[in-house]
Amino acid sequence: MKTTRYFQLTRTRPDRLTITDAWIERAMAHPEKRVVQSDGRIRCWARVPEADGRYLRVVLLSDEETVHNAFFDRGFVP
Repeated sequence: MKTTRYFQLTRTRPDRLTITDAWIERAMAHPEKRVVQSDGRIRCWARVPEADGRYLRVVLLSDEETVHNAFFDRGFVP
């Protein structure tokens, strides 16, 4: 999985330590919602049953394969 330096730095935050690569890859491959931002970045949301059903938001660069950010989105409504 390709990642940005920003992702590598934020991944060490306590609220993100439990997020696994498998969950990120699942959100990338099978998002419940996918939005392309005006800057070309792509936001993907997927429900993670293993995390009490919370929704994971993964932000990709415009190449659609480099992870820039990943976090549980408390405000997401499917």
